[in-house]
Amino acid sequence: MQVKVQGRIPQSSVPQAGQVADTVAALQHQVARLQQALLSHAPIDQATGILIALGRLMPEEAWDVLRETSMNTNIKLRELAELVITGARAGSFDDRITGALVARMPHTPRRPGGV
Repeated sequence: MQVKVQGRIPQSSVPQAGQVADTVAALQHQVARLQQALLSHAPIDQATGILIALGRLMPEEAWDVLRETSMNTNIKLRELAELVITGARAGSFDDRITGALVARMPHTPRRPGGV
């Protein structure tokens, strides 16, 4: 279907050069933030998986352990994830996080069907 427009487009609806530049700058900033989030996402997922395996946790529980440990140790989530990954590879965790992780692990692992 073709729409016919009569008259001119009001000048107020045409973006000005400054508005376009502002929009482009905002979008570039958003893209940079999203790229950083993607880079952080993989190690956080890996650390969550490690906690699931080691603690026999549900994914939500492992995420809570990771998040709460990050907040209570004042270690950024990505850095904590890297410490968990490194610790799992080495077979022992950094002293800064061992106690904090253990303290936040649920005492009774919960799995569907009681596994």
